[in-house]
Amino acid sequence: MLLPKKNEEFLKYLLNRKEGQTIDFKQSITSSQKLAKTLVAFANTEGGIILIGVSDKKKIIGVDPEEEVFMVEKALFENCDPHPTLRFELLETIELSEKNVETEKYVLLVVVEKSIQKHYFKNQSGEKIYYKRLYDQTIPDTTESYPNSPPTGN
Repeated sequence: MLLPKKNEEFLKYLLNRKEGQTIDFKQSITSSQKLAKTLVAFANTEGGIILIGVSDKKKIIGVDPEEEVFMVEKALFENCDPHPTLRFELLETIELSEKNVETEKYVLLVVVEKSIQKHYFKNQSGEKIYYKRLYDQTIPDTTESYPNSPPTGN
């Protein structure tokens, strides 16, 4: 179980950044395959941070940390080959409601380390595709093929 850290300054710093080459905001994990593409793309490029529990408009929605860790690990083990190195951090923030009631919200940080190894997204049919991060986009790089894969084309 992750222990939450109260680090409002660090969270504000992250929220003031724009989505880009090394940072991505997710409200929650809805697709383990989509997440796996982002994980391998970060590992293949510069590394990066995925903030889960934050909308694209940078509003803290909060998450159930255990559920989100489960989804990240599912994406990692089912769709990444080899597995990128990840680190989880849990940030806690307190918000006041209109009725002055304090509410705890959690943001899960998934830190993906840059790798010298090539990482591939493995789709449902077992095909392995190389992804890179370009600005705020996760894109396939068809010039990179999985070792020992059959040549494509004619």
